[in-house]
Amino acid sequence: MREGKGAKDRVVMLPHSLVPALREQLARSRALWAADRAAERPGVSMPFALDAKYPRAGQTWPWHWVFASPTLTMDPRSGIERRHHVYEDRVQRALKKATLLAGIPKPVSVYTLRHSFATHFLQSGTDIRTVQELPGHSDVSTTMIYTHVLKVAAGGTASPLDSLLAAR
Repeated sequence: MREGKGAKDRVVMLPHSLVPALREQLARSRALWAADRAAERPGVSMPFALDAKYPRAGQTWPWHWVFASPTLTMDPRSGIERRHHVYEDRVQRALKKATLLAGIPKPVSVYTLRHSFATHFLQSGTDIRTVQELPGHSDVSTTMIYTHVLKVAAGGTASPLDSLLAAR
């Protein structure tokens, strides 16, 4: 994610199981890009300094959105009709719909997924400093919030000493 909370970029690993779906999404996006080029529509709106340095970059495939909007909208700054990315609220609505279809009674948000991501890494034994880096926490105390689940689960977790003794 580019410039998330705190104007930080977020980088996470891509599960191998999602590679085919991502390739399909890129193919759909590339088809929109090609249609925009054929219709001679302007490309992605670029920051002013980049647009001045590379005036045609916004029309190139590498700058096109991975999750491009299926519709065109008017750019409020320039008054030019162009394609933008899918906005975050559409992702949240899709997640809410998927939650209902899956029969999950609890509320689920993108933040819930972020919290679960970090919690599962801690549960699998990943060290807290690595987990701190994944969601982009600047302070480890923020990551420590996720350890509350580990404390609750610890009562039903076997001690590593038991597995060492059982191996004898």
